[in-house]
Amino acid sequence: MPSLAWALMLFAAAASAQDLTVLGAQRSGNADGTIPAWTGGILAPPGSYRTGHHETDPFPDDQVLFEISAANVDAHRDHLTPGQIALLEAYPETWRMPVYRTRRSASYPQYVYDALAANASNAQLVTEGRGAVTDAIVTSPFPVPGRGVEVVWNHNLRWRGVRVNRFEGSAAVTRAGRYGILLQSQDWGFPYATEGDTAFKRKHPNVMLAVKAKVLQPAQVAGDGTLVWEPITENISARKTWQYLRGLRRVVRSPYFGYELPAPNTDGLRTVDDFGMFNGPPDRFEWQLIGKREIYIAYNAYRIHSEVLKPDDIVRTGHINPEHTRYELHRVWVVDGKLKEGARHVYGRRVFYLDEDSWQIAVADAYDLEGNLMRVNEAHIINYYTVPTVWTTLEVFHALSEGRVLVNGLDNSHRPYRFSNHGDAREFSPNALNFYLR
Repeated sequence: MPSLAWALMLFAAAASAQDLTVLGAQRSGNADGTIPAWTGGILAPPGSYRTGHHETDPFPDDQVLFEISAANVDAHRDHLTPGQIALLEAYPETWRMPVYRTRRSASYPQYVYDALAANASNAQLVTEGRGAVTDAIVTSPFPVPGRGVEVVWNHNLRWRGVRVNRFEGSAAVTRAGRYGILLQSQDWGFPYATEGDTAFKRKHPNVMLAVKAKVLQPAQVAGDGTLVWEPITENISARKTWQYLRGLRRVVRSPYFGYELPAPNTDGLRTVDDFGMFNGPPDRFEWQLIGKREIYIAYNAYRIHSEVLKPDDIVRTGHINPEHTRYELHRVWVVDGKLKEGARHVYGRRVFYLDEDSWQIAVADAYDLEGNLMRVNEAHIINYYTVPTVWTTLEVFHALSEGRVLVNGLDNSHRPYRFSNHGDAREFSPNALNFYLR
């Protein structure tokens, strides 16, 4: 494996030659011209955007170049993951991938770029215990990774803003295509992501994410609530979770909840550590850095983000409606994680494909303990350009063997994300959860 010194030397040499962006992506396009150079991404909202509404498509005139389906999948295998191929073959009549021109739209505030440059020199990996990163600030710690686990940390600590209020609708779709919507309001805070020395960060020096959530529907669970403190490293402090018990009308501390446990209200269609495509300690898997590939990923997904759509326009049996999707050819980092001997998980192997311009996992192929492809998870990515930051608008978890799909992020009919630069530790306490649920 390349050493840290080698990685830093490569970063310095490549960056000085303008071969790499500060995120560690290859600045230039590819030889075929199908991936352009990165020139800064989206620098301002398009003229069609209206404050208080969902982000509009900055590329409305782009047309479908071609579609990939089960009928022509063989011609495109080199640019697809095994999971994407399996999904096309599982639904030959209904699933396809519309491919558009590639737009490298990722962009971030200047202080995030400054933090990445600092992290390239200062961040240190700790492999003992459940793993840790030290001496990193704000965002992804390893712009030029030398190990697979560093890539996983880059995803976990990627910058998604300082605070955001949002709605999230989820649909666990049956084999017959039936579903209901679980709707939550959520308040997310990122102490680690704040600029400089803030009270939020001082109160939570080991917290990458604090989130409180309130269930709005269906009626049988409306009023339930959860508060989570997600640590940077569980070597210092484990994930903390509190729940509001309606019967007792009080907030109580929950047992540890993570890894392979089925996520609540998902019909067992994803694990706790599938949320966000991956979260939590990376210690149960041995991560191998495979390198880079050019694959089709769901990118600039503003069509499926549109506020004119309803869940019925998006949800289908076994997958989402391909009519509203947009796939583009992008370079991705590939990391292959194999379950360590003696470790416990429902996945024996998981392969992540991460967008080189954001460190967001775009595709995750998950295999069971016998080596069979179990789930294919895809992130539909946009630039929330008023911030700006790159994040998902939809996360889709395909349970191939069950013929089912879980769709997270159905917020089209609700108020869009509200980002702010103000993080307040008082808003993420058990008492704050109690007040939030009133």
